[in-house]
Amino acid sequence: MPNQTDRRLVIVVRADPVICGHSVEARNLAEVALTRGFTDVRIVTWPIERLQAAGLPLKPLDRVLPYSPGITVERPEPVGDYKVVDARYYSGVVGRLVELFTDGVPTTCISLYLSPHTLAVSDAVRTAWSTGLPVDVSTVAEAVGSDVTNVVRSCVAKGEMGAAAQILASYLGQDHLVAVSEYTRELILSSAVELDEAAGTRFAPQLAKRVDVSYPAIDTSAYLDLDPAEFERVLSARGLERDGYVLFLSRLTDAKGVDDLIDGFALSAVPEHVRLVIAGRGPSERALRDHAAASSVAHRIEFLTDVDDAEKPYLMAGCAAYALPTKPLPEFVETFGIALAEKMLAGGGPVITTDTGGVLEAVGDTATIVPVDDPDAIAAALDGVFALSPTELLERETAARAFALQFDREVVFDRMMAGLERAQRNVTAPRTEPIRLPM
Repeated sequence: MPNQTDRRLVIVVRADPVICGHSVEARNLAEVALTRGFTDVRIVTWPIERLQAAGLPLKPLDRVLPYSPGITVERPEPVGDYKVVDARYYSGVVGRLVELFTDGVPTTCISLYLSPHTLAVSDAVRTAWSTGLPVDVSTVAEAVGSDVTNVVRSCVAKGEMGAAAQILASYLGQDHLVAVSEYTRELILSSAVELDEAAGTRFAPQLAKRVDVSYPAIDTSAYLDLDPAEFERVLSARGLERDGYVLFLSRLTDAKGVDDLIDGFALSAVPEHVRLVIAGRGPSERALRDHAAASSVAHRIEFLTDVDDAEKPYLMAGCAAYALPTKPLPEFVETFGIALAEKMLAGGGPVITTDTGGVLEAVGDTATIVPVDDPDAIAAALDGVFALSPTELLERETAARAFALQFDREVVFDRMMAGLERAQRNVTAPRTEPIRLPM
């Protein structure tokens, strides 16, 4: 029997070793939960072989940071055999959630990404209630931009109203609804309006009342007061010198603008000894390597594909500038920019980025903003960084760090839990209105 004081937090997410800011966010929320009275914290995610088969960019498996004692990572096995075409792993996750929701322990469940994680939580909650076993579960669903761009908006564009309705109905079925930025919230609402107009549904008014903004949770302590000896060790191991490189560190996808950065670096007048370090993995890696190899400064461009979370803050703090010239594409829009905020906490040279999606919510007025698809502007921004005085660099570094401290994981976690409590107090009617699809 569970202890009367037991409280559980379950987070459903694509967790480590996936290279994604929200896998890091899940870790951060889990760590804070241990200090907030939760006696059992679990991250429910996917088996390693499924992540590898999906082609997701992954960190080196042998260098994933351990979780604190009290945090359990579960990777449920698939259910069924080859005749179950495409739901085996999903069923494994749902089944494990049902077990966790019906064992008598009061549980709070956070799902990061609506598809498939909030969908899985919805199925699990419905199944748990149908068992007749005791159920005490509260749910939080966090929507990210790709939930909308990659699923809802694309479904509406193709006339696939049922799939879009499934996502939004599952979202509304949770106790507390959050989006990772104000931009994401507006994107959700505008897409819901499109669906309502096309299908006669009534999602937009409900979402407008219920969706709050919850910025991603960052472990600020990992980026502050870095150990000087470790700083020198990390840079030396990579053959780098402080302020001797421009850094890109994120996923290697078309939307991140790395091709524009390579071209801008080639056009710039930054000192000959300065290198461009491109750190990350992703589907565009091969194309970007080819693009860099054809550049006039190919000998000054280096790719790092094995950077782990422990090394990341030091690489960020040591760079002369950090550039993420992200651009909006149909399949992806930068709806916040966790790596930007992490870089601002670590210190080092200024951030160069674009006014895309929710980026300005992450950087405020502390970054150099360039237009998208503009290598000339990137070149000018890089030249501007190397023209700054030490005093100006320190002022910009200090302002950036002060702005990014608002994303501290303890602050974000406490606000999320307070929002959940408010949402539960305000429930006076069923969570969703009937869904009306065209006949």
